[in-house]
Amino acid sequence: MLKELQEFYGGLFEPELLAEINEVGIVREVPEGTTLMEIGQYIRSMPLLLSGVIKVLREDDNGDELLLYFLEIGDTCAMTMTCCMGDTMSEIKAITETEVKLVMIPVNNMERWTEKYKSWRNFVFESYHNRLMELLQTVDSIAFLNMDDRLLQYLKNKVKVTHSNRIQTTHQEIAYDLNTSRVVVSRLLKKLEIMNIISLGRNSIDILTEI
Repeated sequence: MLKELQEFYGGLFEPELLAEINEVGIVREVPEGTTLMEIGQYIRSMPLLLSGVIKVLREDDNGDELLLYFLEIGDTCAMTMTCCMGDTMSEIKAITETEVKLVMIPVNNMERWTEKYKSWRNFVFESYHNRLMELLQTVDSIAFLNMDDRLLQYLKNKVKVTHSNRIQTTHQEIAYDLNTSRVVVSRLLKKLEIMNIISLGRNSIDILTEI
């Protein structure tokens, strides 16, 4: 595990911190589509992402979901940190978008490292900042963009985090993420296909041009 930590975090953390993460961290390999965190759950460890993509969502009382942001390699979830250090229940839901590999850090180490290592403290603050910016983008898209633009932004983000112009998903999954209906999503995707922006396949979308 130390080699992977050095590859993704070597330029960020001190060698001593990397050694401690390697000592106390627990590696997990999780299949695509696995729920890592539920709303109302207490969190006892924080994930560092070594590979794959995780999507973070909010859920209302009716079970309807809204995508907040994606986590990529080198990221961690600021909301998870808050729950860990404050010993509070999770307000989000996290699902693996792809197969992922994680290093789970026990909460007591997080608190100690914040005092001991400047690089860890900076990492925590930067993670809060990045997730806040992504949340603001989500709020802006809901408040100021129509569904056509929200769908385009969603597809653009998918391409960015998966590093592929082929998106493996269904119309219903997109509808869940955008908190709209499958009928609306299907209609808008067909419109994009007619415009030669995308090509629709079975449970896949190929992006044909820069969006």
